[in-house]
Amino acid sequence: MSRETALPPVESALHENILVLTLNNPPVNALSVEVRCALLAAIDSAADNPAVEALLLVGAERHFCGGADIREFGQTPQPPALPDVVKRIEDSAKPVVAAIQGVALGGGLEIALAAHYRVALSGARLGLPEVLLGLLPGAGGTQRLPRLIGAQAALELMLSGRQLNAEEALKLGLVDHVGEADQALIAGLAYSRQLLAKGGGVRRTRDAQALSEQETQRAAIEAARQQVAQKSRGLLSPQHIIQAVETALDHAFEDGLREERRLFLECLDSPQRTGLVHAFFAEREVLKAPETRAAMPRPLDQVGVVGGGTMGAGIAVAALDAGLLVTLIERDQPALARGCENIEKVYDALISKGRLSAAEKNATLERLSASTDYQTLDQADLVIEAVFEDMAAKQAVFAELDRVCKAGAVLASNTSYLDINLIADSLSRPSDVIGLHFFSPANIMKLLEIVVPDKVAPEVVATAFALAKKLRKVPVRAGVCDGFIGNRILAVYRQAADHMMEDGASPYQIDQALRDFGFPMGPFQVADLAGGDIGWATRQRKAATRDPRARYVQIADRLCERGWFGQKTGRGYYLYAQGPRSASQDPEVLAIIDTERARAGITPRVFSNPEILRRYMAAMINEGANVVHEGIALRPLDVDITFIHGYGFPRHRGGPLKYADQYGLPQVLADIREFAEEDPLFWTASPLLVQLVERGENFDSLNHSH
Repeated sequence: MSRETALPPVESALHENILVLTLNNPPVNALSVEVRCALLAAIDSAADNPAVEALLLVGAERHFCGGADIREFGQTPQPPALPDVVKRIEDSAKPVVAAIQGVALGGGLEIALAAHYRVALSGARLGLPEVLLGLLPGAGGTQRLPRLIGAQAALELMLSGRQLNAEEALKLGLVDHVGEADQALIAGLAYSRQLLAKGGGVRRTRDAQALSEQETQRAAIEAARQQVAQKSRGLLSPQHIIQAVETALDHAFEDGLREERRLFLECLDSPQRTGLVHAFFAEREVLKAPETRAAMPRPLDQVGVVGGGTMGAGIAVAALDAGLLVTLIERDQPALARGCENIEKVYDALISKGRLSAAEKNATLERLSASTDYQTLDQADLVIEAVFEDMAAKQAVFAELDRVCKAGAVLASNTSYLDINLIADSLSRPSDVIGLHFFSPANIMKLLEIVVPDKVAPEVVATAFALAKKLRKVPVRAGVCDGFIGNRILAVYRQAADHMMEDGASPYQIDQALRDFGFPMGPFQVADLAGGDIGWATRQRKAATRDPRARYVQIADRLCERGWFGQKTGRGYYLYAQGPRSASQDPEVLAIIDTERARAGITPRVFSNPEILRRYMAAMINEGANVVHEGIALRPLDVDITFIHGYGFPRHRGGPLKYADQYGLPQVLADIREFAEEDPLFWTASPLLVQLVERGENFDSLNHSH
């Protein structure tokens, strides 16, 4: 019989005069309907039991409570509702102590807040991360937490979704004591006995007085409101959290609970919540690839990086931060010195921001060695090539790696576009070759496209996923094609943006329309940041194979011919007179665009912002559908996660294909067919999109077929 069926959802055991209630729903004791029912019943029975003088809440095994049961997400709520359970705990006439080990998150922390006293073990993590799912704490968290620790600390915790450790929680007054024991039961019983010995009675969180200094609290709420307006523009749940805390300041507790419930239900019904929940589950699902189920990863302790430019240095930093031994290879001593300097710069910047000490930097760099001799890679478990995006250059590096690396070493290329199969086929060990496409800056950006060539061994793919975990990256499995998942789709929607620019929309209007949708930057700002020369080189590489019937907008080429490559040259689509942060519109660029329109025989027309968005998204969705249709992406959710973590797609919209489902696939197809009347070659509907519309299905229906 399994543990789950053998034990009740809440176990009751009387330890002398203290009733211990153990939440038992492994692995994190989530608050399923069974747990809620059992908890309510146990508290009610304790009220009538004269042998019970106090109650102690603990979690089975390693955790107190991880919050709501994610299996109930999207289901019709079953009574009792969590707010009712929480109220019953707080209303208990006998003292209730919560002893926290492991996590107390979301509803788990709200249960602890309803208890009259809180003990945490060292190593415990406490937080209210609902904002990350487009929600707010809905069981009194927005009302009890500010009353206990003040508006500023409560808002910081709820708006960031971050987790506090036990020591921070004690300092804030969120917990009363940090227990020394290694078990919550022991620490909780010891504290409860002390409490009873001192005559400590019921002390309800709703009566705590941290909000009494009205002016200070109001200033904190106003500061949070301004910060959210800047950082989380257009997001519903952060604004609602602030509103709920303001209600806690201005109204009686019961009124505050009613307002919290109203705001919670508004968030629950919001498409933002749907998008954020999709992203949450999709991030777990991308870790599942056929190869990770079929094979074990190879050992992974020593890593080589060939190339010390911006990309190679960022990859080396990511590997060093993960505790790996790193060897950097460059072609000559001056290049090697520059590479080491690029790595040091990253750590020096962290020191200047106070996020790292000089001693920590030195300790990290002890794991770095640098050389111009490939032979020093003979013990590396995995080597990542990060040289210039040129097939001949990359093949030359791989020939050296083939010669010096030990049997079983994984040989990876950080290419953005090139055919990994061609690299693999030039070696004596094609089964060891894989693509690892990092995004710049590689030590910060979360996305890692794992590009799977034809002949690769399954354990090499599994090793790449294991590396992603060590580096704290979000891995997405991609097939081989020009640009893989992200850059292939980017090339298409970027063309759609260029067409609109040539047809009459300014690059500045297009960028603004996409920022309004939720992207941090528009496509022309992104081009200036990445450097126009990279896209120019790609266009030149593809020129010979370009379909002569396809529309080709030359505006970007005109800028590159002038040496205007974006931020690094002080001008691109924008002018950067005072450095990278000082982008301003450039009349000369608008003049070049006018000249190009005249050359192409185009009479410019006016675009509305909604039309810009409609065309841009239709191009992105359509190519996303092609990528899934061809098996380059395993599932639609892989496209969504690629765009959320690599291309600034607004997380609350769930990714381009989730957005398409919410917008409606029949409408996407109708848009594409409308645009095809003027350019049928560019606007060819994806066969997958057509099939889904004919079957009355959506992209999400394909996420569960693997």
